[in-house]
Amino acid sequence: MVLLCVVSACSGEIMERLPGVGLGAVPSPRGGGADGGVGNPSLDCTAPEPGASPLRRLTHAEYDNTVRDLLGDGTRPAQGYAADANVNGFDNDASTQRVSPLLAEQYILGAEAVAARAVKNLAALLPCSSTGTSACAQSFIQSFGRRAYRRPLEPAEVTDLQALFTAGNATRFQVGIQRVLEAVLQSPSFLYRLERDSPGGVPGQVASVGGYELATRLSYFLWGTTPDEALLSAAEAGQFRTAADVATQVKRMMADPRAHASVASFHAEWLELAMLDSAVKDASFGPAFAKLQPLFREETRRFIEEVVWNGDGRLATLLAAPFTFANADLAVFYGLTGVTGPDFQKVALDSTQRAGVLTQGALLSALAKPDQGSPVQRGKFVREQLLCQSLPPPPDNVNTMLPEPGPGTTTRQRFEQHSSNPACSGCHRLMDPVGLGFENFDAIGGYRAAENGFPVDASGELFATDVDGKFVGASKLAGMLAQSQAVSACVIAQWFRYAHGRLPTSADACTLQALGQRFSASGGRILDLASDVTQTDAFLLRHPGGTP
Repeated sequence: MVLLCVVSACSGEIMERLPGVGLGAVPSPRGGGADGGVGNPSLDCTAPEPGASPLRRLTHAEYDNTVRDLLGDGTRPAQGYAADANVNGFDNDASTQRVSPLLAEQYILGAEAVAARAVKNLAALLPCSSTGTSACAQSFIQSFGRRAYRRPLEPAEVTDLQALFTAGNATRFQVGIQRVLEAVLQSPSFLYRLERDSPGGVPGQVASVGGYELATRLSYFLWGTTPDEALLSAAEAGQFRTAADVATQVKRMMADPRAHASVASFHAEWLELAMLDSAVKDASFGPAFAKLQPLFREETRRFIEEVVWNGDGRLATLLAAPFTFANADLAVFYGLTGVTGPDFQKVALDSTQRAGVLTQGALLSALAKPDQGSPVQRGKFVREQLLCQSLPPPPDNVNTMLPEPGPGTTTRQRFEQHSSNPACSGCHRLMDPVGLGFENFDAIGGYRAAENGFPVDASGELFATDVDGKFVGASKLAGMLAQSQAVSACVIAQWFRYAHGRLPTSADACTLQALGQRFSASGGRILDLASDVTQTDAFLLRHPGGTP
């Protein structure tokens, strides 16, 4: 991601941002402008431009989902593999998907373990009733290989797998099938989403993505797993020739429960909700947090599901909704009345205190220290995840330690040194005035009106955005962000990243602009945005060899 400001200077002025995203975007060679990608008349979009199509490996979550859907194996083996690299919340960035020697060994051992479990129930695994015959094995190789490789097998691949079966079958039929499974699950055609140039394409010119490759793009984007039979059959029948053909499949796929899981996965990565699982609190907050942590997780899950699928589906509602979900214990923590029992229910919030996802315990406690809130973490989150502005790390020679909290000081007073220290002030003036707006919330997201005997000052300021201005409290901040075109453009860029496994570049300016126009026309509906991603140059087209 492009740096927000030069580390050595960090004057506080926004020097650069993601191309095509947010105000002040870097103009692209094709005429990209600075309007957040919503509508720039100087942008020349007459020629199709899909940008890069990098080689992508299955993420661990995709691996587990694929094994589940291919073999009925729900053990989630990849959760024990070497962790996928995380880039600003996302674990599918193609540039970081290297296979270390450790991961390679885990793929081998994992394939052996999955195959051993699968062959324990040959009747459920094989497509034929006459088990034990070579004909049945050949049928299995063709059918399973097509599903696992997400395309028909080539003759040489069939020959190689048949040879493995024959060698194993010398011991017994089950061993032969197991050897085939082990080989398929270690194959690059399974572990990677390989894309081939369409036959008949003109060298150097943009071409349509092949039918099987497009089925794979759709399935892993909208479902996080391998294509189903309907997608593979559509590819085989040549039913991915137009954007309308794709839209027909998208409509079907969005009605499937797996789409709910994928949309939830996007929001978990974009909002970096995994931070909640690793959050640690000290003795003064620990017991309460241990009880509340799973409730926070469930609250945010239900809230996102309600807004996106059952409510108006708008980004503005996600950011500033006057409701949440709570059971009796969480309602007590939030100071809400009328909620009883362990079941979660939709409840109205005191809009002077909380609004939308930013004021829920999941984010507030994750973006905090063990014993106190953190204006820096909270302000940085808003800048990076909601505005797509990237902040550099502090200089190596700067002391980042703050005075310890004491009975005679407030967090705001302790953070004043950031604005007085020249080495800190340039960058921290971007984060602190935003993060201090969350000062009503303690280390686990509890609301407070006073700190150390002093009234909390939750005043803050947004600048270098399209909704600049002062505010008091996180609810007011949420309302400002909900109206921001820069935030909308950032969320569009985040969906682009989720779909394509890479950051957008200047080559994607027209794709981002088209998405921005559609998103604005829909009133900011999140599901419409997800569907619209599949209708763009970047999704439907590719350069020969996968690169511009």
